[in-house]
Amino acid sequence: MKKLGFGLMRLPARNPQNAGDVDLEQVKQMVDLFMKKGFTYFDTAWMYCGFQSEPTVKEALVSRYPRDSFTLATKLHSGFFHSLEDRDKVFNEQLEKTGAGYFDYYMLHGIEAGSLPKYERFDCFNWLKAKKQAGLVKSMGISFHAHAELLDEILTKYPFLEFVQLQINYLDWESQWIQSRACYEVAVKHNKPVIVMEPVKGGTLAKVPPQAEALFQQRGPGASPASWAIRFAASLPGVMMVLSGMSSLAQMEDNLSYMEDFQPLTEEEKAMVFQAGELINSQIAVPCTGCSYCTEGCPQKIAIPQYFSLYNEDMRERLEEKGWTVNFTNYANLAERFGKAGDCVGCGQCEEMCPQHLPVMEHLKAVAAHFDR
Repeated sequence: MKKLGFGLMRLPARNPQNAGDVDLEQVKQMVDLFMKKGFTYFDTAWMYCGFQSEPTVKEALVSRYPRDSFTLATKLHSGFFHSLEDRDKVFNEQLEKTGAGYFDYYMLHGIEAGSLPKYERFDCFNWLKAKKQAGLVKSMGISFHAHAELLDEILTKYPFLEFVQLQINYLDWESQWIQSRACYEVAVKHNKPVIVMEPVKGGTLAKVPPQAEALFQQRGPGASPASWAIRFAASLPGVMMVLSGMSSLAQMEDNLSYMEDFQPLTEEEKAMVFQAGELINSQIAVPCTGCSYCTEGCPQKIAIPQYFSLYNEDMRERLEEKGWTVNFTNYANLAERFGKAGDCVGCGQCEEMCPQHLPVMEHLKAVAAHFDR
């Protein structure tokens, strides 16, 4: 397979404030172009796009292409099963919603220290193994959001796992929370192929500060910032697939332009992207990837990722001494439909769900202090 996978977590929406209102016609165009260029890997999950990603797969892909012409991955998330029977209920509904018949890749989703006990309590690792034996899953693995030591324990305890999906990007390479490098090295030690998620860190590495942009343009005039991020991940030995959460046809066209004939980064180019990473990290107030896991259970319906994005943008613009910014107006418009940052009641569910392990409630206080005036 070619190394670029279509991540179906940030699909284009007809209403930008409603991720579940998927622009199906644009998705079909994206799927068609993706397949035409020889790319075949699609990645979805139960709750993506307001629970509409898997049904979109059926409409845009499964019902329009032969089943053996593409590979499909999906996942079981710990937040959506509460009994032994629930595991099969979710799995069977995923088969129905996608119409796929079977899944080429299936993962226990977002494993970290808090969710692992539940996966083990309900014997999900052996349950997944049984799904493979029944022919309903072709390859079984995990997506992982925790420290390298825990990953090592899991792969030692469950050697039958066949691959690992990890958050890897040059910005998180040495992060004490994400531990991209350390987790990658554990997977390599256990001879597990790696699927990369968040190579562009939820769009953070697609729109970089001017200093980082200048570095990229000097080395490769015309190449997008996202291209450097995706090529960095794809250049790592042992990486079998890099997922890109493409949310427009233009993004897909850009990704295909350099991944159709993929060229690994040179050592000099790797050094350059790490230098860019240092510049970017110095200007990010909240390292949120915009996955929206935090919002599903928020009792105040706070638009957490959107507020963090506005806050980050405003902090960058103020560093550039732009003075007033339109971000205050954008925040006010969002706050008419969602809870304000200052409406947070401190229930903590957002922090339990956050795969980046962010102190979400503290960051919301900073956002409220900045925008709620």
